Amino acid sequence: MTDDSEFVFAALGGLGEIGMNCALYGYGPPKARKWLMVDLGVAFAGDDLPGIDLIMPDVGFIEKVRKDLVGLIITHAHEDHIGALADLWPSLGVQVYPSPFAAGLAEARRLGEPGAPEVPIEIVRPGARVTIGPFDVEFVRVAHSIPESSALAIRTPAGLVVHSGDWKIDLTPVVGSITDEARLRALGDEGVLALVCDSTNVLREGESPSELDVAATLKDLVGKAKGRVVVTTFASNVARLRSAAEAGLAAGRQVCILGRAMERVVAVARELGMLDGVPQFLGMDAFERLPRDKILALATGSQGEPRAALARMAEDDHPTAELSPGDTVIFSSRTIPGNENAVGRIINAFAAGGVEVITDRHALVHVSGHPRRAEVAKMYGWLRPQMAVPAHGEALHLSEHAALARALGVAQVLRAFNGDLVRFAPGNLGTIGKIERGRRLKDGGILLPPEQECVGQRRRLSFAGVVSIAIALTPKGELAGDPDVMIAGLPERTREGAGFDEIIDAAIFETFESLPRGKRRDPDFLSSAIERSVRASVGALWGKKPQVHALVVEV
Repeated sequence: MTDDSEFVFAALGGLGEIGMNCALYGYGPPKARKWLMVDLGVAFAGDDLPGIDLIMPDVGFIEKVRKDLVGLIITHAHEDHIGALADLWPSLGVQVYPSPFAAGLAEARRLGEPGAPEVPIEIVRPGARVTIGPFDVEFVRVAHSIPESSALAIRTPAGLVVHSGDWKIDLTPVVGSITDEARLRALGDEGVLALVCDSTNVLREGESPSELDVAATLKDLVGKAKGRVVVTTFASNVARLRSAAEAGLAAGRQVCILGRAMERVVAVARELGMLDGVPQFLGMDAFERLPRDKILALATGSQGEPRAALARMAEDDHPTAELSPGDTVIFSSRTIPGNENAVGRIINAFAAGGVEVITDRHALVHVSGHPRRAEVAKMYGWLRPQMAVPAHGEALHLSEHAALARALGVAQVLRAFNGDLVRFAPGNLGTIGKIERGRRLKDGGILLPPEQECVGQRRRLSFAGVVSIAIALTPKGELAGDPDVMIAGLPERTREGAGFDEIIDAAIFETFESLPRGKRRDPDFLSSAIERSVRASVGALWGKKPQVHALVVEV
């Protein structure tokens, strides 16, 4: 380590929020620092961002120094860790280091998206060790709700930092590795400078149940079911797909897949041997063709996605799959915050149709892939870090995690947020500055800054609708014909029964007649006057003011 070299850390996403994970580790002198990026994920847009598909980190900071970006590591293939790769990689142009499973899913998605970039990758298997610029990185096996997840042991001349990624302790994960306690203990013996660790479930006491416990519950529930059975879960949870399929086979049912995302995951999992021993799944036509007590479907849509298989079934809109009274739907998942209303609508639609719905409120049909407090405490016991920086959580999670780390005897603990530049070495742990950070919104095929006006306009349109008016004037400032008015999103009538179309027409004509002829011939003045008048007239009778746009042209 040279005299002015530093080992630093900053997050572009994931600190102060759950999702959109993107971390940067830097080593070297401040003016010649090399950077290693860890994960490049997305978050899902809520109702406050109408029309927006995904939220991604703003990588403007690292774009400006992209010549010093030495690599991008993907810890695992969940969307909140890999989902922004195709959209943001062109801004980075750097080598990517995924596991075989993550690489397979990324390639399957690329082939399904015309125009997606071909990203240069170097596959790294869990347990391997690679050198990327000044960083010596070891991929340590951990259990999680997706195969081939890794923690990272990042070594530099300034010391060893462990980035936990998403993990849990599960001695019977059904598919994939257990968390490598022996290797983590060995890292602790080597000496860990700092731990950057998952905070998602730090508010929950004890330890998480095992995937094998869920498998036993699914086997029992499917064995008792009488009609058709649909199990919905996260498409990437291969262990859960295997457990559900085996539950169906044990009950004498054949298994089919409903949903393209799940089909892609299954194809990659089979290629890597993760579903060995499980017969090939049937196509969606089997759902209607086979007797009701002889079929189990694995379906996408556990988060209420409107175009997914489950939502279409709930709305009787699926081309081949239909449920009847006496059938069963099992939500082998948890509802991500923000999706409660969408999931609730689907559950209520099934319930109204006489379909039995089973969620984690009824039985152990889901376990988290993240560690509870006792598991986090074990990780600290294995690694014995000098410093701790809680990650992957909202402000409350990070605060609780920081308090736990202090209680466990960690000497230096820092609660950092997106954009904080944290120094591990030399010296004490601390924030030494800020870096540019923010968000990008995926709107169809375009990435937008969040402050772009179209997002606010959509929000206002969804609240009070829009009135568009076209007016043609003669050179003398007279109307060349009746104004053309289009109304969208307004009620048809007031409380008293007057039509809003008539109210808008009256406001237009009254405003026009009230203006001097010279003002009428000024298109900008006339359009502004009519917009104000229509907005005020509608607002007085409705209590809401719509967007109003008036176009005045001379003919």
